[in-house]
Amino acid sequence: MAQHNLSTVVSFEIGRTLSKRRFWITTLIVPVIIGIVVALIVAANSSTDSSVASQKDQKFSFSYTDASGIVDPALVQKLGGREAASPTAAIAAVKNGTLDAYFSYPADPAKQATEVYGVDTGVFDNGKYKSVATQVLTLSAQEKVGDTTLTKLVQGDLPVDATTYDSGGRVSAGVAGVIPPLLFLAIFYVVILLLGNQMLTSTLEEKENRVTEMILTTLNPTTLIIGKVISLFVIGIVQMLVFALPVVIGYLFFRSSLNLPSFDLANLQLDPWQMIVGALLLIGGFTLFTGTLVAVGAIMPTAKEAGQIFGIMMALIFVPFYAVTLIVSDPSAFIVQVFTWFPYSAPVTGMLRNGFSSLSPVEAIGLIVEQFVLGIIVLRLAVRLFQYGSVEYSKKVSLSVLRSTRKA
Repeated sequence: MAQHNLSTVVSFEIGRTLSKRRFWITTLIVPVIIGIVVALIVAANSSTDSSVASQKDQKFSFSYTDASGIVDPALVQKLGGREAASPTAAIAAVKNGTLDAYFSYPADPAKQATEVYGVDTGVFDNGKYKSVATQVLTLSAQEKVGDTTLTKLVQGDLPVDATTYDSGGRVSAGVAGVIPPLLFLAIFYVVILLLGNQMLTSTLEEKENRVTEMILTTLNPTTLIIGKVISLFVIGIVQMLVFALPVVIGYLFFRSSLNLPSFDLANLQLDPWQMIVGALLLIGGFTLFTGTLVAVGAIMPTAKEAGQIFGIMMALIFVPFYAVTLIVSDPSAFIVQVFTWFPYSAPVTGMLRNGFSSLSPVEAIGLIVEQFVLGIIVLRLAVRLFQYGSVEYSKKVSLSVLRSTRKA
C-alpha cells in the first residue's frame, strides 16, 4: 500500500508540474533564446566568411620603403606593389587617394614597428593593410633564409605533444580525464538552480491552498515528502534534456559556423572510481539540499518569507568558487578543508576536487557518508516539520514544537 501511495505521489507531482504552462514557458525560454542566438551567430559568421573570402580576391595598390634590406622587390611586384620614391610623397599619395597604402619598414623590424598608412575602408577592412605588410616581410625573410622550417622555428610556431605521468607511473589523462567527473558538478548546479525554488515551494503550495489536512488523512507524510523528492529529480532530468538539446544540435550541425573546437569524445577517459564518487556526491548533495529546502518550506507560512532562505542556500553552493584556484592548486589549505567538510559547500568542493584527482579515497568516503547521513536526517526532519507545520498558516513553525511532541 505504501509503495502504491509513493508511485501515486510521484506520478501526480510529475504530471501536475509537466501539465503547467508556466513550467514549459520557463523551461523552453532558455533553449529558444539559445537557438535564436545560435541562428544569429551562424548568419553573422556566414556573412563574415563571405566578406573575408571576397577580401582575399581584392587587390589594392601600395608602395614601400625598406631600411632593413629584407624586402624582396620582385615579391612586392608580384603582389602589385612598388618601391616608393620617398616616404613623404607616398604618404601624400595615400592622403589624396591616388595610392591605397604605404608601408615603411624600419632598419630592425624585429624591434621596431613597421609603419602602415592606408586609405580608410572601414574598421574591419583596414586590417588588410597590416596583413599584407606582414606577409611581404615574412615571405621575403623566408626567401633569404631559404628554408621555411627555419623560419617557423624563429617565429615560434612549433607543434608540441606533451605526455605527463601520475604518481603510479601511468600516463595522466589531462583534460580528457577531468571533464567526465566534472559533469556531475554541472548537473548538480543545473538541477539546484532550476529546481531550487520548486523544492522550496513544493510543500508551501499545499499549505497556501489549505489542502494539507486532507492530504495527510490519506497519505503518510514520509511517503509524501519522498515522493516529492523523487518527482523533483525526474523533472530536473526533463529540464536538463530540454536545455541540452539546442547545445547538441548546435555542436553537431553548426560547429564550424559557431567556431566551436572539434572534440573527439573517444579521447575522454572515464575513471570508474571518480565516476562513482561523483555520482554519489551528486545524489547525496541533491538529497541534502532538497531535504533542507523542503524543511524550510514546511516551516515558513508563505513563499515570500521562504524566498529569503532560498537566497542564502544558493549563495552557499557558489561560495567554493571564490577559492576555486586554491581548491585546485592547494587542496590541503585550511579554507579548502573547511569548504570540503562544511555540509552545504561539501558537494561542490568535493566534486571539484574529485574532478582534479585531489580527493583521497578516505576523504571521498567520508564526504559521501556525511552527505547521505545528513540528507536522511534532514529529510526526516522535513517530514516532521511538514506534519506539524502543515496546518500553521500564519507564522513560522518553531523547532520547539518538535521537542514538545517528542516528549509527549
